Amino acid sequence: MKTDNKFSMTVLSRSTNESFIRSVVATFAAQLDPTVEEISDIKTAVSEAVTNCIVHAYKDSIGKIYITCEISNNLLTVKIRDKGVGIENITKAMEPLYTTAGDERAGLGFAVMQSFMDGIKVRSKLGSGTTVVLRKNISVRYGTARE
Repeated sequence: MKTDNKFSMTVLSRSTNESFIRSVVATFAAQLDPTVEEISDIKTAVSEAVTNCIVHAYKDSIGKIYITCEISNNLLTVKIRDKGVGIENITKAMEPLYTTAGDERAGLGFAVMQSFMDGIKVRSKLGSGTTVVLRKNISVRYGTARE
């Protein structure tokens, strides 16, 4: 599939960067002329993925979060990667209400990502980090021209 546009960035895993990343991805996605609901879905899913990096991957330390966004036709692909502790059991981690962060977290991050995006893939290796790939098909509305 031909890539129409792409960007990559690296930020530190500070909670103050979560809203920045969410906004940058939403701004990049705006070139597809998404609906308000589609933008909201993207922002929510990205927020959850980035928060997982901050809260779980690096726990009590600061590391790097690598973000890559790509547009191919009407498909937005967002890859969020860390080099943190990794996930021991991805299947278990994706179960609603499961969390390793104690009572302060609801354990709904992956469930939220799945409900708002058209596709999600998670790869992880203990001690090496996690990659979350989010995909969203942006609806093409009648009368909307794209370059």
